[in-house]
Amino acid sequence: MSHPKQHRGRWRPRLDRPALVALLFGLTGVVYRLVLTLFTVPVSNSDEATFGLAALHIGQGRERPVFLYGQHYMGMLESYLAAPLVAVAGPSWPVLRLPMLALYAIFLYLIHRLTRRLGTPWFAAFVVGLLALGPERVVRDQLTVVGGRPEVKPAVLLMLLITVGLAAGTVHRRRLAIGLFGLLVGLAVWSDWLILPYLAVTGLALVWAVRRELLGWSGLLLVAGVVVGVAPMIVDNLRAGPGEDSLSVFREVSTKAGPQPPLSDRVRGGLLEGVPLAHGLCPVDGCGSWQQWFGVLYPVLLLAGAALAVLAYRRAAGAPRGERVGRGAGGLRGERVGPVVQLALIAGAALTLLSYVRSPLAATSPLDNARYLSLLQLSLPAVLWPLWVAALTAWRGTSSVLGRFTGALSAAVLAALTVTTLVTTVLFAATGTAASRTEERQARELAAALRADGPHEVYGDYWTCNRLIFNTDESVVCGVLDGNLSPGQNRYRPYWRQVGRAERPGYVVEVDSPMDRRLRRLLADRADAAPVREVGGYRVYHPDTPVRPWR
Repeated sequence: MSHPKQHRGRWRPRLDRPALVALLFGLTGVVYRLVLTLFTVPVSNSDEATFGLAALHIGQGRERPVFLYGQHYMGMLESYLAAPLVAVAGPSWPVLRLPMLALYAIFLYLIHRLTRRLGTPWFAAFVVGLLALGPERVVRDQLTVVGGRPEVKPAVLLMLLITVGLAAGTVHRRRLAIGLFGLLVGLAVWSDWLILPYLAVTGLALVWAVRRELLGWSGLLLVAGVVVGVAPMIVDNLRAGPGEDSLSVFREVSTKAGPQPPLSDRVRGGLLEGVPLAHGLCPVDGCGSWQQWFGVLYPVLLLAGAALAVLAYRRAAGAPRGERVGRGAGGLRGERVGPVVQLALIAGAALTLLSYVRSPLAATSPLDNARYLSLLQLSLPAVLWPLWVAALTAWRGTSSVLGRFTGALSAAVLAALTVTTLVTTVLFAATGTAASRTEERQARELAAALRADGPHEVYGDYWTCNRLIFNTDESVVCGVLDGNLSPGQNRYRPYWRQVGRAERPGYVVEVDSPMDRRLRRLLADRADAAPVREVGGYRVYHPDTPVRPWR
């Protein structure tokens, strides 16, 4: 990152030119996302509102949830991070998302530090520049409070940096660092199980770096850190009834995906749609054929990255002993840790991708589920490193004719990746934000109308209810119904019970939706007589007697 510089008797860091460029890229990315956060772009939804309501309850001291309401395997760390802000400023989407913006800034800083250790300063600046860009699919994963990914990515990067420092001998309080590593593992497991492939390979890298130390107090501290981090999940599962523990619930959810499509369809959905979407090469509504090239190239880059890491590992082992010692206090292990971490990142990406294509959703709903591949951003330095090395070698003129051709082709791929990501980001910022702002304005209009004039106990669909409750600071309570006006997915049961006790509940439905048509049929002759008004694309019914066909 920097070199120390003495100035008027004090030591201050001095950024080199690549670090200054990376800082400029990083600040641009943070400011861009801050503007999106202030305008609630991407648009909010009821999943995010559930986390917001949990943050509200935590801040008020009413609840201490371990898992997301109604979903007994998604940790609530994001709600706990937002709870102090929501308690002070009240419920609002920008306030709720500010911790996610901070986590994104930490992610950029850590991946820059790690990439400089593994590669070169200018390559680290390039990676930060790519990650500063972001069309809707990318920024949605980074800014919206929907659990897991924004916090586990910095955790993995910090664990890898700890591993590098331990192997190189630059970490002085080694036991404390190993205990912190364990704590991060536990918190990541509690927060989001999708990170398990990366945790596995990161753990193997740590074992390689300090295997002898783990046989003593350091190993005990590692285990203690894991137990402390995952303690909320352990305690909650011990109290859970039969079939209600998080593993049973997760297994049940995983088996509801339906019949297994052919492997070719799942691979096609994972590579040609999921990988480009996760890296910001496509708009949120899907990838054109000209944008799918990176998905075809991705397995090749994984293999090339693994090969380069193995060669670097063997080259470090073959260096003269005096040269290895002179390069750093870590000696041979310090030289080898870079390739080991690169292999860990390659393996983490490969395992994550394999896990994704095992699911039928990779084929049946690739656009909605590409968010599960956002963790691949962790491996971007290792995946792009072969292209950078080939392009740099050709630019220096130290390669053969074939090498120069490969280098020119690699430089073209890096340029195409940058330009495509930049174009999709600009298109989203210029045109894609308008729809989000319109939908958000309509949701606020509905909340303001009901908060002012009622009714304050209403029924609605899933994507209306919790967002409405959050927007009104719980002054309006909503029970979830499905399209047939039967009880739907009510994540927080007290809301459903409160609306069920209301003598004259209202009904909030999208205009001409299945719920709207079904409600009008049930009201029959009363449909026009019942008080009805339209607000922000919704119809609000308030009949004299409740319509509860499930009773």
